[in-house]
Amino acid sequence: MPTVDTTVWIQAPLQRVYEVAKDNRSFPEFMEDVKSLTIIEEDGPRVVSEWIGVISAFNVKVRWTQEDVWNDQEHTCAFRQLKGDYDSMDGIWAFKEENGGTRFDSTVNYEYTVPALGPLVKRVVHSLVVKNLDGVLTAIKKRAESA
Repeated sequence: MPTVDTTVWIQAPLQRVYEVAKDNRSFPEFMEDVKSLTIIEEDGPRVVSEWIGVISAFNVKVRWTQEDVWNDQEHTCAFRQLKGDYDSMDGIWAFKEENGGTRFDSTVNYEYTVPALGPLVKRVVHSLVVKNLDGVLTAIKKRAESA
């Protein structure tokens, strides 16, 4: 299963960055690849949401239902796809104070199979996943730094 690790340093306090990331309801407002996000269940630190993302290079929509489990003590979010277009997807976001700001680390494991199209498509999908995750981290960085 492919894994994508991304990191960004944000010039904003840990709590501010964590709050921006945790407020996923607002993602469609400032993330161009997130067409819609609907919360369907909340139970303490557990949030289940339905996502529609857009792969703009191919004008393709990707849909999935995701479970997030937030740990306010550790400043982390473990997430996994419950159902959707990926064969599987899970990961973790971690936020740490660093150099007067916040380090935001993201690890995503995913499997997305396009039958009969082989390794070339897998490389394209991987590059799109990397681009998307870089966009997510950059959008959260901009939002947190602008406040």
